[in-house]
Amino acid sequence: MDYYLIAGETSGDLHGANLIKALKNEDNDAHFRIVGGDLMAAASGETPLIHCADMAFMGFVEVIKNLGTIKKNLSIVKRDLQQHRPDTLILIDFPGFNLKIAAFAKKLGIKVCYYISPKIWAWNQGRVHKIKKVVDHMFCILPFEVDFYKKYQYNVDYIGNPLLDAIEAYQFNPNFVSDNALIERPIIALLPGSRKMEIEMLLPEMVDLYYLFPAHQFVIAGAPNFDEAYYKRYIGDLPIKVVFDQTYDLLKNAVAAVVTSGTATLEAGILQVPQVVVYRANKLTVWIARLVIKVRFISLVNLINDFLSVRELIQEDCHTRSIADELDELINKPEHRASVLENYALLNKKLGTAGASEKAAKLIVQYLTA
Repeated sequence: MDYYLIAGETSGDLHGANLIKALKNEDNDAHFRIVGGDLMAAASGETPLIHCADMAFMGFVEVIKNLGTIKKNLSIVKRDLQQHRPDTLILIDFPGFNLKIAAFAKKLGIKVCYYISPKIWAWNQGRVHKIKKVVDHMFCILPFEVDFYKKYQYNVDYIGNPLLDAIEAYQFNPNFVSDNALIERPIIALLPGSRKMEIEMLLPEMVDLYYLFPAHQFVIAGAPNFDEAYYKRYIGDLPIKVVFDQTYDLLKNAVAAVVTSGTATLEAGILQVPQVVVYRANKLTVWIARLVIKVRFISLVNLINDFLSVRELIQEDCHTRSIADELDELINKPEHRASVLENYALLNKKLGTAGASEKAAKLIVQYLTA
């Protein structure tokens, strides 16, 4: 069968790649066409029609600034779908773009599967009615999403979280410290995100932590769409290392982490790394978000547990001093550290076991051949 996958950002690229591998195991005749990143390209053997690095615009203001690019990308994908007519379109999160494509594909008579539900429970919940019309099968990776959709009489499949698959399959490097010429000091991991806007807003605050923790070393998890020279703009001459494609190794070796809100907060939780979650954006973007967002927390750890499991520092509360205060407690106050680790134990119990990619692939093939 012919599968057409669309992922618009780095985390979706990872999940898309694992789903492609699982689909290959389920369907010996699988052929792929992709909009995504390097991982999906490697898994499928296909060149992305559009690379996800050219699609990920975050925040209301940032989206408005890049409307021309977004419209162009939509036109490219629509023309391509019209030409190739796959057996199914598989959309991975990224709702602003993907729901428009879902509606277009539905008109063409293409089956639409959505892998990793859009976070419509957070804001604009009315989009559930559009999803019911244009998405044939929804696969959810967060436990509470099933109950959310049930309120709207929409049956979905809960498949577990694909991050568990990614982490289980990862080959950890026992020589991570020496291979990266790190010094013999406890590591504090800095995860400033994968988007330019996030890095610009957050990395300067993270870098300044260097002066407050002289007994530790700081290591940045670099995003694949940037090079070391880009990070050097913020690091300057400070002895802060940047590592690429080694985020799980970095977290595994860290005593604590400063993590930009997003998928990485859940990765740190699964890997049992005490963290402080940070987020900053354009002031207008945050002002609008606070008007429309309907959830109490921004990090996935807190959303899944449904209570404040890790500290969140947002916008005006997100600065070097406040981050340092929470880091100090995570590192030097055993009772606080133990409390966070207990919260992670509950998180992992709720997430269940690995195998999300395999479950999704089996269901997709089953639905297409029924």
